[in-house]
Amino acid sequence: MTHPDIHFELRGEQQEVAVIRLTRAAKRNALNDGLILALRNLFDTMPASVRAAVIDGDGPHFCAGLDLSELQERDAGQGLHHSRMWHAALERVQYGPVPVVAALHGAVVGGGLELASACHIRVADASTFYALPEGSRGIFVGGGGAVRIPKLIGAARMADMMLTGRVYNAQDGERVGLAQYLVPEGQAFDKALELAVRVAQNAPLTNYALMHALPRIAEQPADQGFFTEAMMAAIAQSAPEAKARLADFLEGRAAKVRKED
Repeated sequence: MTHPDIHFELRGEQQEVAVIRLTRAAKRNALNDGLILALRNLFDTMPASVRAAVIDGDGPHFCAGLDLSELQERDAGQGLHHSRMWHAALERVQYGPVPVVAALHGAVVGGGLELASACHIRVADASTFYALPEGSRGIFVGGGGAVRIPKLIGAARMADMMLTGRVYNAQDGERVGLAQYLVPEGQAFDKALELAVRVAQNAPLTNYALMHALPRIAEQPADQGFFTEAMMAAIAQSAPEAKARLADFLEGRAAKVRKED
């Protein structure tokens, strides 16, 4: 799982949280094919101890998008297969073995926003800005952005970003749904790690249901969604860990839900 542009480490007493950091700071962590394939391989070979992951970017930016210096001239067929390679890699982030928290700061642009949108939770700090400059460069998103980003902010807002070059700052990005959390500058990673540690404490089957079943239920007609929900609920609550956690709650050994400060 080694790659010159990725730093990988395990955190926690049980090595339950994986930290994945893009380390092309000199290129604003721009993505090339080698880096995308390395991400896919990393999620395919995640250690069994890992229950959650954090994706971060070294330096002042999370990810400034596709490395255009490596953009090759391709015919239509080659371009299609290239895009599908990105789809397969980022699908392993969204539908991989563990929930993923993105720690966003600085540029979250183009392919960087596509990567962030494949994560399950996004934490932005005050330096974050979002853009999709593909429209002004005569190209189109190809890493799954046309599917994932409208689900976060709506097709009209995404079209506006690409048609006009609109840039969202951290506050407006959180308001429209590009991030679920907004923290002061320099604190995105710490908050993302805190959330990942919390997520890693959940029952694995519940996390799996939230990653794999919930987005599919959201796409189903209501009657099918209700049936899928019922099936997933029955499976999750039948797990021994779920039964033990419920017993802890009923017998007063589990913490109760309280209002956060």
